Amino acid sequence: MTPHPFLSRRHFLQRNALGIGSVALAWMRREETVFATPPAVPREPLSFNLKPKVAAREGRARAMISLFMHGGPSHVDLFDPKPELTRRSGEDYPGEITFSFVDRASKKLFGSPWQFQKRGQSGMEVSELLPHFSTIVDDVCLIRSMHTDINGHEPSIWSMNTGKPQPGRPALGSWITYALGNESQDLPAYVVLTDPGGHPVDGARNWSNGWMPPLFQGTVVRSREPRILNLDAPPFLRGELQRQNLDFLEKLNREHALRHPGENDLEARIASYELAARMQLAAKEALDLSGESEATKKLYGLDDPVTQEYGTRCLLARRLVERGVRFVQLFVNGQIWDNHENIRKGLAGCCRKTDRPSAALVLDLKARGLLDTTIVHWGGEIGRLPVTENHGPAEKAGRDHNGQGFSTWLAGGGIRGGTVYGGTDEFGHKAVQNPVSPNDYHATLLHLFGFDHSELTFHFNSQAQHLTDGKPCRVVREILS
Repeated sequence: MTPHPFLSRRHFLQRNALGIGSVALAWMRREETVFATPPAVPREPLSFNLKPKVAAREGRARAMISLFMHGGPSHVDLFDPKPELTRRSGEDYPGEITFSFVDRASKKLFGSPWQFQKRGQSGMEVSELLPHFSTIVDDVCLIRSMHTDINGHEPSIWSMNTGKPQPGRPALGSWITYALGNESQDLPAYVVLTDPGGHPVDGARNWSNGWMPPLFQGTVVRSREPRILNLDAPPFLRGELQRQNLDFLEKLNREHALRHPGENDLEARIASYELAARMQLAAKEALDLSGESEATKKLYGLDDPVTQEYGTRCLLARRLVERGVRFVQLFVNGQIWDNHENIRKGLAGCCRKTDRPSAALVLDLKARGLLDTTIVHWGGEIGRLPVTENHGPAEKAGRDHNGQGFSTWLAGGGIRGGTVYGGTDEFGHKAVQNPVSPNDYHATLLHLFGFDHSELTFHFNSQAQHLTDGKPCRVVREILS
């Protein structure tokens, strides 16, 4: 066999013109930021920061506190009375139902064990499980027609928190801080107040920056001391020595950044270091409740072991927005609202933990003149079905997941108080009157902050990304004041 003659470089390139040559060409074009880059995408290096920004138009809201209730609070037992469900309790549901747990499924209608009463001047009907919420109904818009059309927890959480039922996208808090920055340069723009009992389902992805720079990720603050881990330097490094070290570190970081322009992760890391140094004083003051009056502490339930922990976090949320923090989100541990069994005991326990502090937050913000510019959100990712999840004895019955229709409420920041919007069918299964999707919810929030949801974009992977994912949605103007 005759050996293959040696190929010269010229022959090699000639024979592989469509291989290595095209790779080289693509690399060069990429270096020129021309390859696969639409004309609308900025080609110069971008720089991100948390300095205050001006919205496209003047918004009603400047901050938001989200009381996220993981697990799916049962709307038909809390916010959405259904006389027909009560009247026909024990009969078979006449329609089709999608169950998450078929082996425990039942089509027997399960009327609410709790009574509803009209509250406030608005006459909003509220369950007896929520005596403190009953005192703020005239400041609240209750939406009874939320829906994700997904029964699973995680996809519905992603829909409500990131705009799309898939992981890896920036959270709502990331979008708002990206759009508006922060009023305080000594505190994080996006603060997450986690439950000492543990992280919520899906953990840190709930406050992830997704494909945005890490600068827009939520900063976790604990409800117990130390509230922020590793905030203080070791005793032997404090004072003048720490200042000298920080000055030297800043010099090194800036020199390194100049040699590597446009590296977002590097810029975000430098900004985080600088913020951490400033936070040593500002965060301690903001998170110190010792200066609060006894009346305020009692309002939030700090005098009751049942409400003390959640009340502490609600009070911290008020102190943070009062000091210029843009977005604060509170989570509960695990899925305490996921009442598949023994809902009589489980749901009552959830309400005892959260009802008094949640109402106190609205009352306190209003008394301090902050409610006009601060949106308060209360709600989960799904609701519960109107049928029983049968576990044998009636007192042990629960409810399965329901993403077809559920309730949430909003207050402040341009929301019309004393309003009930939308509705579910006669059994509370599906949103049928003025349905509100997660994207409608997000479009409305952005509108209140001064942005058009279709125009607020972040360029990633050569595409303009939106919080509302480019899907058809609307600003729900009927709930605006």
